[in-house]
Amino acid sequence: MSGPVVRCERYDGGTVSEFRVVEAADALLPALGPAGFTERDGYWFKSFPAGTPHLDRAWENFQRLIVPQLRQAVGADPVPWREALAEVCLRLAPAGVDWWLTGSAALAVRGIAVTPGDLDLVVSGPHAHRVGDLLLDGLVEPVAPADWFCDWWGRAVLGARVEWVGGVGPAADLPEPTDFGLVAAAGLETVRWRDRDIRVPPLSLQRAVSARRGLHERVRLIDDFGRTG
Repeated sequence: MSGPVVRCERYDGGTVSEFRVVEAADALLPALGPAGFTERDGYWFKSFPAGTPHLDRAWENFQRLIVPQLRQAVGADPVPWREALAEVCLRLAPAGVDWWLTGSAALAVRGIAVTPGDLDLVVSGPHAHRVGDLLLDGLVEPVAPADWFCDWWGRAVLGARVEWVGGVGPAADLPEPTDFGLVAAAGLETVRWRDRDIRVPPLSLQRAVSARRGLHERVRLIDDFGRTG
C-alpha cells in the first residue's frame, strides 16, 4: 500500500469533537462503515460530546491503534481475542464490574468453533464509565451517551477490539429478543473459561439470533456443539 495507510485529524467544535479518518488505504476502507464511522465530504468520522471524559487520551490512542483495528477488521491480521478477553477479566473482575459477554465470543468461550472479530460486552449503566477507566490505555472511543438501545457506548483496543454497551433497555429486544438485551440478561448462563467464570447468553437464544441473521454456518456449529457437548 502506497502513501499513508491511515491519516487522522481531530475537529473540536463548540459542542462536539470528531475523530476523523481523512485518508485510508483502499484495502482498509471496507472496515470503516461496519466499525460505525460515518462518511461525510470525503472523510469518515466518529463524534463525541465536547468534554466527554478521557477524550484527549482516547484521541492519542485512536491515532496509535486505528491501523491495527482496521487491519483486523478486514482480515489482514489475526484477532487475538483470547488474550484480550483474559485482560478484560483481569481488569474488570477485581473492580467488581457487572458485565457479561455476548456475540461470537460468547460462543467461542463455550468451545464452539467460531472466530470472534472482537469482544462485545454488556455492562450495567452505572459501571459503563468505570470500564472506560479500567481500559484507559486502549480506549479509542470514550464512553459517551448513546441514542440507541442503550445509555452508553465505549470502545477500546487491547490487542483485539473490545466494545461495551451500558444501561441496555427494552428497545434492545424489539421487535424480537436479542443476545444483548434484557431477555438475554434474565437467562444468563455461566461457562468456565481459562479458570474463570464468564456469563454468557443462553445458547438457544444465540442460535435463534444467528438463524434470524442468516448465519447458517454459525447455526450449524451451534447444533453440532449441542449434539456432541
